[in-house]
Amino acid sequence: MLEVKHIRAHKVEYIEALKKRNFEAEAVFESILKLDDKRRASQKQLDEILSESNNLSKEIGQLFKAGEKEKANALKAKTAELKEDSKRLGEEMSQAATELQALLYQVPNVPHPSVPAGKSEEDNEEIFKEGEVPKLSKNALPHWELAKKYDIIDFELGNKITGAGFPVYKGKGARLQRALISYFLDKNTEAGYKEVQVPLLVNEASGYGTGQLPDKEGQMYHVGNDDLYLIPTSEVPITNMFRDDLLTEKQLPIQLTGYTPCFRREAGSYGAHVRGLNRLHQFDKVEVVNIVKPGDSYQVLDQMVEHVQSILRDLKLPYRILRLCGGDLGFTSALTFDFELFSTAQDRWLEISSVSNFETFQANRLKIRYKDAHKNKALVHTLNGSSLALPRVLAGILENYQTDDGIVVPEVLRPYAGFEKID
Repeated sequence: MLEVKHIRAHKVEYIEALKKRNFEAEAVFESILKLDDKRRASQKQLDEILSESNNLSKEIGQLFKAGEKEKANALKAKTAELKEDSKRLGEEMSQAATELQALLYQVPNVPHPSVPAGKSEEDNEEIFKEGEVPKLSKNALPHWELAKKYDIIDFELGNKITGAGFPVYKGKGARLQRALISYFLDKNTEAGYKEVQVPLLVNEASGYGTGQLPDKEGQMYHVGNDDLYLIPTSEVPITNMFRDDLLTEKQLPIQLTGYTPCFRREAGSYGAHVRGLNRLHQFDKVEVVNIVKPGDSYQVLDQMVEHVQSILRDLKLPYRILRLCGGDLGFTSALTFDFELFSTAQDRWLEISSVSNFETFQANRLKIRYKDAHKNKALVHTLNGSSLALPRVLAGILENYQTDDGIVVPEVLRPYAGFEKID
């Protein structure tokens, strides 16, 4: 969430920058600033009334002590009027604050200057590509056919148990899934991230804190009786660990990693491009989260990108990195790099990771601040990235490592999986 003081100070600059997102901010900003003016004016009047009431209370006490009851009672009537005025002003302030918050929730993050303008994923900018695309035999199959052939993932059984988008992993498929999770976590902890296990359900405050609410409310599974949400990513509970905290400079940077199942309704997703593991309602993901001082966040973002690159190099998968354009940028992000691996059997690129810097956008919602050496308080910057999302990585491994007599397991995963081939 943008800070009102920054909107006031950088209104013209922000309006122009948000055009990259195809978001017209001028009218919303005018409404935000008017509401903020109203709130501040009411606050000033309320402060004056409270000050006057305090002074009158002291004067009333002195008059009663002096035996001047008539004068004291006259002033008491005045304090009653002031009390009514303060109640009215308090209600006005509360209403203005509620309306102001609702408007601020509508405004996406201001994109970083390096974000290209654009309307959709077609306008994203490829900035790096690495890895050789394997040449498969004419008998090569997409991963959903391989899963059936080797009985390692059962989509129909998942549909029977729950519904579409909830696959059942079996035998070597389940073991390979577990191997990927363990490898990702080990790789992250070796890089300095502290592993955490977090809840799979979060309250409404957590959803608003990291920006899933109200922006993606329709994409989250809601447990109505308890008013809880199944997490769409472990970013939500991990970042919310520090909601309302005042950190010390010595505590920063904070680097955390966690594995969780993730749940997304993916409403409106149909067609061949979402077949098999390409898009699921429940999937496993390992996440990395960074909470840092503002001046360090873009260096940390570069380090996160390099870290994800190192994982894909270990897996020997062909990949590319995209800088997302304004039209494809997530609501809360200032700058996002997407990683995609090439699925040879599907002849298409599959997104497997997003690495993002949110600057102070999440921290302002979460009220995560730190106190520097001079005891000044400031909002932190938050960052997160998939390291990695499993379904499409697994799909890429199955398709790119297939041979006529089985699927070879990437060498780095063999100690975790306990086997070298699926046949």
